[in-house]
Amino acid sequence: MSTISNGSVDLHVEDTGGDGRPVVLIHGWPLSGASWAATVPALTGAGHRVVTYDRRGFGQSSKPGEDASYDYDTLTGDLDAVLTGLDLRDVSLVGFSMGGGEVARYLGTRGDERVHSAVFAAAIPPNLKKDQAHPDGALDDATVEGMQQDLAADPSGFLDGFLTTFFSANGELKVTEDQRREALALAAQADVHAAVQCIRSWVEDFTGDLDTVTVPTLVIHGDADAIVPLEVSGQRTAERVPGAQLHVIGDGPHGINDSHTEEFNRVLVEFLAR
Repeated sequence: MSTISNGSVDLHVEDTGGDGRPVVLIHGWPLSGASWAATVPALTGAGHRVVTYDRRGFGQSSKPGEDASYDYDTLTGDLDAVLTGLDLRDVSLVGFSMGGGEVARYLGTRGDERVHSAVFAAAIPPNLKKDQAHPDGALDDATVEGMQQDLAADPSGFLDGFLTTFFSANGELKVTEDQRREALALAAQADVHAAVQCIRSWVEDFTGDLDTVTVPTLVIHGDADAIVPLEVSGQRTAERVPGAQLHVIGDGPHGINDSHTEEFNRVLVEFLAR
C-alpha cells in the first residue's frame, strides 16, 4: 500500500509489485479499489503486476470537500498521477463501469505512450446521456438529478437499492447476500458529496476519446446489466473502436466481476496475454 498525491489529493494505491507487465484496475461507483479482490489473484497468478487505487472521494483516498471537481478531466488527472508516480509503462488499463470513463479520457487526452491495451468492463462509454441530440441514450437530465437528490437525501437507503440492482439480472440477485453487504461496506466509505457529483459525470461524452483508441481493446459486458445496459454502452464501444473484442456474459448483471468471476477472469487473462 502507498499514497500518490495529485496536488492536494492523496490517492490510496495498492501495488502487488513484481516484474510482470502492469495492469491498472479502475473501480466502479460507489466502490473502491478493494472491489477488485476476486480478480487480483487471477492476474498475479498470470504473472502481472497489479495496481489498484481508490478514486478521489472514495475508499481510503482523500475526500476533497464540496468545492472539489469530479469531472472526468479531473479524475483522469488522478489516473495520470498514478501512472507517472509509479512510472508504469506498457500498462493495460482496465476500467469497470465508471472506471471506463477514465480509460477512454486518458487515451483521448494523454495518448497511448504508456499503454499496451485497454479493457472496458460494464463501462459507461461512449455516451449514456439522453437528450434531443442523443435520443437513444440511457440517462436524461431529470433522471440524473433525481438520482442525485435521492442519494443526498438518504445515502444508505439509496445505496442499498442501487447495489441490489447492481448485482441482479432479470430481477434475481446473482451474488450472495454477504457479497452484496461487502459492497455496501465499501460504498459506505465514499464521501456523499463525491458520490453525488460523480453521478453527473456519468453522462459525459467519450465518443471523441474512443475515436483515438488504437491499442488492443476488450469490451466485456453482461447482457442483463440493469445499471449500464449493454445496448447503449459496451456494444457501441466495441463497434466504435476498430478491432475491439466484445465478450458478452450471458445472464450477467452489472457487477459481472463478482457474479461471474471465473468467466470474467478467464476472458480478461486471455486478452491480457496478447
